[in-house]
Amino acid sequence: MAFMRYHRALPQGETTVEEFRAWLSQFDTNGDGRIGREELERALRSLNLWFAWWKAREAMREADANRNGVVDRDEMVRLYAFAQRHLHLKMNDLDDVASY
Repeated sequence: MAFMRYHRALPQGETTVEEFRAWLSQFDTNGDGRIGREELERALRSLNLWFAWWKAREAMREADANRNGVVDRDEMVRLYAFAQRHLHLKMNDLDDVASY
């Protein structure tokens, strides 16, 4: 018998960077506080997005500024911006998180 793991959905309405980070943290399988491409792909699949693998790859290209293969805490705002622009998620205005 296979066991399925259920994940929390993104909060309804507008999402803050902190809520987005908290939602992503449930997909951080190794617990290092960073999100890799495969973890991000799993997160996007949970939203029932088409081509989650491709969107995860594109998000990593845009968000991973230091090219170390993961989105660190410092790069989370870049991932948040990608999600707002390309995944059409309802999020607070990026001007509000510029100081984050």
